[in-house]
Amino acid sequence: MDGGDDALAQRLQAGAAQLEATLEALLPASTAPYATVIEAMRYASLDGGKRLRPFLVLESAALFDVPVERALRAGAAVEMVHCYSLVHDDLPAMDDSDLRRGRPTAHKRFDDAVAILAGDGLLTEAFAVLADPATHPSAEVRVGLVAALAQASGKDGMVGGQMIDISPERHGLDLQGIKTLQALKTGALIGFSCQAGAILGQASPEEHARLTGYAADLGLCFQIVDDLLDITSTAEDLGKPAGQDVEMGKATFVGMLGLEGARAEAQRLADSASQRLELFGPRAKTLRQLTRFVLERSS
Repeated sequence: MDGGDDALAQRLQAGAAQLEATLEALLPASTAPYATVIEAMRYASLDGGKRLRPFLVLESAALFDVPVERALRAGAAVEMVHCYSLVHDDLPAMDDSDLRRGRPTAHKRFDDAVAILAGDGLLTEAFAVLADPATHPSAEVRVGLVAALAQASGKDGMVGGQMIDISPERHGLDLQGIKTLQALKTGALIGFSCQAGAILGQASPEEHARLTGYAADLGLCFQIVDDLLDITSTAEDLGKPAGQDVEMGKATFVGMLGLEGARAEAQRLADSASQRLELFGPRAKTLRQLTRFVLERSS
């Protein structure tokens, strides 16, 4: 590992630790009559994951000198939405998974009903966090964050992508169809994570556009690597079941492009993502390094 890799690893670790502390403060343990759902929300969101989306919020916000406390709250909000989506994706009615982040999924640790409520709780709490003046003193900025996260997580974003993913047509998608699916299901939240920094920093339209393009390339690269890992890795390495898409007969990037073709496309997207950051100069060094991290990750 070279010096750049070491520096990025340290920043990722530090960002994850800050995010963990923020989530802990936002989701404290409770003895209320409904404490079980809070316990399940904490189980689903604490102690795990790469925290890629909050890290993107932190790094995109840093481009505009946004106070880290504000960026952490926006990062916690997007992570709550991401974790809610994982809880619901793992349910028997969806992917029916028993393992997530190397431990039992929420519905296995609790039960289906508690898992559904925990996901609902995380989703709604995310918007409460963004709407709080502690996230930004400007109501206009807070409304912008709420609107952007709603767009990314709703019917025209993550939920729409999940609908395509569970539909009968999913098995027959062509390459453009798979790109559309993943741009919604995975890319929309990654896009918000970069847009959040620009919204918090009240960036220019050009700066918004560059970060949006970067996020689109990075999100697609992330999903292609996911498809590659689903074929080439084990459940132990991934911390979740491997080979599920193949078993279910779903169309994937690897199925369309082959292993080498998928690797080449992931590399192209990583290069394109880096080039989109030229406007920001040296300030975007970590975001550029992150494209390589996404490209070369093993879990």
